[in-house]
Amino acid sequence: MPDSPTPPQPPRHLSMIRGFHLADFVTLGNAACGTAGVFLAMVYVGSGELSDFLWAAAMAPLAFAFDWLDGRVARWRQQHSALGRELDSLADVISFGVAPAALAFAGGLRGGWDVVVLIYFVCCGVSRLARYNVTAESLSAGAAKVPYFEGTPIPTSVVLTAVLAAIAWQHGLMPPLPGGAWSIAGWTLHPLVLMFAVSGTLMISKTLRVPKI
Repeated sequence: MPDSPTPPQPPRHLSMIRGFHLADFVTLGNAACGTAGVFLAMVYVGSGELSDFLWAAAMAPLAFAFDWLDGRVARWRQQHSALGRELDSLADVISFGVAPAALAFAGGLRGGWDVVVLIYFVCCGVSRLARYNVTAESLSAGAAKVPYFEGTPIPTSVVLTAVLAAIAWQHGLMPPLPGGAWSIAGWTLHPLVLMFAVSGTLMISKTLRVPKI
C-alpha cells in the first residue's frame, strides 16, 4: 500500500524573520537609524536642545554606514535576493527621505512653501527608488550589478543633513535662518529649503548618469 502524502507543515513562528540573510539584518539597522532620526527630530521640537538636533542629524551618516555595509555583506555571502532589494529601498526611504525632511522641518523650515518642497523631496526619493527596482535588472544586462545610477542615489541626501547640522552647530537654528525668508502668495519660503528641491530633482533625472562604484 503506498505511503500517504505527508501533510503540509504549518508555518513556524517568525518564519519570515528566519528566512532573512545577514545582509537583511544590516539593512534593518539602516531603517532603525532613520526611524531614530525622525524620533530625535521630534524630541528637538519639544526640547529645543541643540544636542537633540545634532543627535538626529548623526543618524544619517550611521544609516549611510549600514546602507554601505549591507551590500558588502550580501556580496561576501553571495546572498542577493529580491526581498533584500526591497528591504534596502524601504529603509532608504525612511533614512534618506523622510528623516532628512523631518529634520529640516524641525530645524525651522516650516513655512507653507517649505512643506511643499519637503513633500516634493520625499516623493522624488520614493519615485527614484521605485524606478531603480524596476529597471535594475535591465540596466545590469546580466552583470553582477548595474554600471550606473539614473539620477543621484537617495543616500546623497546625507549631504543635506550635514548642511543642516553645520548650520545648527555654527549659528543655531533661531530665526533668521541663512538666506532669510520670503513671503509668496501669503506662504513663507526659506531659500535654504531649495537645496531639497534641487536634490529631489536630481534624483528623478533620467539623463543624469552616476557611475556605480
